[in-house]
Amino acid sequence: MAATATSARRVALASLIGTTIEWYDFFIYGTAAALVFNQLFFPKFDPVVGTVAAFATFAVGFLARPIGGVLFAHYGDKLGRKPMLIGSLMLMGVATLLMGLLPTYATIGVWAPILLTLLRFAQGIGVGGEWGGAALMAVEHAPKGKRGFYGSWPQVGVPAGLLLGNLTFTALSANMSEETFLAWGWRVPFLCSAALIVVGFAIRLKISESPVFQQAVQRDEKERAQRMPVIEVLREHPKTILLAAGSFLATNATFYVGTTWIVSYTTKTLDYERTTILSANALLAAVDIPLMMAFGLLSDRLGRRGMSLGGMLALGLFAVPWIMLVDSGSIGLFLLAGLVVQACRTAVYGPQSAFFSELFSTRLRYSGASLAYQMAAILGGGIAPMICTALFAATGSSLSIAGYVVVLCLISFVSTYLLAETYKRDLSDAPTPTKI
Repeated sequence: MAATATSARRVALASLIGTTIEWYDFFIYGTAAALVFNQLFFPKFDPVVGTVAAFATFAVGFLARPIGGVLFAHYGDKLGRKPMLIGSLMLMGVATLLMGLLPTYATIGVWAPILLTLLRFAQGIGVGGEWGGAALMAVEHAPKGKRGFYGSWPQVGVPAGLLLGNLTFTALSANMSEETFLAWGWRVPFLCSAALIVVGFAIRLKISESPVFQQAVQRDEKERAQRMPVIEVLREHPKTILLAAGSFLATNATFYVGTTWIVSYTTKTLDYERTTILSANALLAAVDIPLMMAFGLLSDRLGRRGMSLGGMLALGLFAVPWIMLVDSGSIGLFLLAGLVVQACRTAVYGPQSAFFSELFSTRLRYSGASLAYQMAAILGGGIAPMICTALFAATGSSLSIAGYVVVLCLISFVSTYLLAETYKRDLSDAPTPTKI
């Protein structure tokens, strides 16, 4: 029942396409929140307060992600990875399409932000179930010694989704007036999701179930129906979940600082052109794709833990220069800073599917990996734009953002240090390793 190289490539490609679509849906919300949602859904607030409110609805998606992670992980560890991938894709697609059809505050008043928040919550549940299933399918199908490389494919869905979303918004921004964009142009990326979901659904129907999962089912088929995987992993391995979440904290937070808060900061405070910043972020996302796969491949030779430690150390040291280069007003220096930050982050994120999968045994892998990932998503990415906006408003200095990044990097460095290396472990019966 071992996966062939052909099936491994097919599953990796399907994971990449599916995660690209789901992250496109998730990220276009963040871009819209940074650019227009304060005007469309929170027009009664002061502009700064309205931006914080828009980012608060953005954070709601992250609060929902652990719920999605728990729900999909429970059934993913009991029923299989493939059905959960299809379900998460459909939930995300419907929520995003409805966002594109949603009336604004000017039409339905307070119901507009309420419905927007509920749909964002549904998005969070969908993407919360997506990562664990896509990562595990790619890693559990991977040939021996190539889990880092194949596991990087669903990770690539993040920059690919961001690239697709930024290109869409860039094209609209470049070809529409501000009035037209506010009136209906912002809806186009959300409505386009319908066609993308159909493509992703068709592809995922054709992939096979994880061979590692099928072997585990055969070993304990009678016990599986009685199990509660999420409860088991929380009871048996709370330390590993917390450390894994901590190891991802800075990577996740700085991603959303760069792709959400900085979009708002540079266009509203530093007077960068909106189209210029969106184009720059699209270029950075494109560069992220080969970087992520290269670091995934490299981790199969050098290990996951050491690369993560190096990435967090470098990111912490570069935090102040990063913000200073953004403040320079030069798009060239902005891009240079973004490239350095991305190299640091992808050293962690590229191998992460394999790293998190190797931390848990097959029977608890979906639950353990998903809980760790989504916990970091709340504490890192979900609240990062709000924290940055509040810090800048309170201090008047962008260097407060750099201090925030340094603290996160320190937490992630220590958490990663306390995890053991995993890349040589047998995935079919992986223990839960920590150093303490």
